[in-house]
Amino acid sequence: MTGKKNSYKLGKIRVENTEKILEVAEKKFVENGFHGASMQMIANEAGLPKANIHYYFKSKEKLYDEVLTRIIGSWNSVLKDITPDDDPAEVLERFIYKKVELAYKFPQASKLFALEIIHGAPHLKDHVRIDMRRWVREKAKVIQAWIDQGKMAKVDPVHLIFMIWSSTQHYADFESQVLAIMNRAEYEEEDINTISEFLASVILRGVGLKPTGKIIPNTRND
Repeated sequence: MTGKKNSYKLGKIRVENTEKILEVAEKKFVENGFHGASMQMIANEAGLPKANIHYYFKSKEKLYDEVLTRIIGSWNSVLKDITPDDDPAEVLERFIYKKVELAYKFPQASKLFALEIIHGAPHLKDHVRIDMRRWVREKAKVIQAWIDQGKMAKVDPVHLIFMIWSSTQHYADFESQVLAIMNRAEYEEEDINTISEFLASVILRGVGLKPTGKIIPNTRND
């Protein structure tokens, strides 16, 4: 029993340390770029010995790759199991809401991904060419099936995905600009609903769909 308890404790510590390292690394890579951020810098902020960072992640490249992989995975998880039988309005509305929510809760993640892409995706070239291209093609096929069934207007499925990506991530990538124009110091949690409702209304109606109202809480006081 003692061995199992120790094993559980060590496993829990590993998970907690890994999560802490990834969160700090994400922040430092955004602030300093890949080349400017160091393992020592990340270790200091995480409150862990540098040797621990190297124990979990053998190199800065592997740590950076893991941070980016985790970001992409969180964004794409919403559309993981969609099928032609699903309601496109519900699926797209849920996707928009989740992307806005992630932009609000984890703006650093969106900024880091944007910086990587702006610099030519040096660490994501294979992922973009293979995994991301495959993912987009799979989701585009489902969207095209909805179009063929007459569930929504005839639009380019790939460009629809691009539009949702860009409009939702805008609120994280251009956070300073948005807040300055809105004369706000920071986003409020209620903004998740307000922004999601607006984007869902514009995008869904633009492809011949009516927002369901099931995913995004109503923020208006009627």
